[in-house]
Amino acid sequence: MEKGKLIFVTGGVRSGKSSFAEELATNWSRDLDVNLHYIACGVPSDKEMRERIARHQENRSGASGNFQTWECPYNLQRISSHFSKQDILVLDCVTTLLNNYLFHQNIDDPSGLMDRMLTDIFSLQKASGGLVVVSNEVMQDVPHQASLTRKYQYIIGIVHQNIVDQADTAYLVESGIPICKKGVAV
Repeated sequence: MEKGKLIFVTGGVRSGKSSFAEELATNWSRDLDVNLHYIACGVPSDKEMRERIARHQENRSGASGNFQTWECPYNLQRISSHFSKQDILVLDCVTTLLNNYLFHQNIDDPSGLMDRMLTDIFSLQKASGGLVVVSNEVMQDVPHQASLTRKYQYIIGIVHQNIVDQADTAYLVESGIPICKKGVAV
């Protein structure tokens, strides 16, 4: 089976990356006249996360696209069979997916974590007509002193490199401005 197109969107917290990814996917699905899906990895574990999830849901409900939302905090490959080449997916977000594996699934092996995450992402890409992957940019800081934070930075850095290596297009969003870093801006 031919894999779908892959677009990677990263940026700092509150940079506008999710809004940009949603707009990009909405336009893409309209152009191709296909279905639009949103895979949300967030787990409402505390007040801040519940507010973040609610804000994202509200943004999607007011968006011009009609997203079908899938709440899936990990093991994303298990839902890939629900998609076809007639589907454009937005995955939000890779850093939350990593958090879920680390803290909700208690998986501690960096190599195993990276394999699971990449399997999740590439199974969605293969099953769909296209996948927009959203993530947070955490690599612009110096490595942190705490060992868990260093491990997190290491894992997310390697996962980002693997995604971008396979991506058709990659964006960095800063202050609401998408900057195309790989491929042709769409």
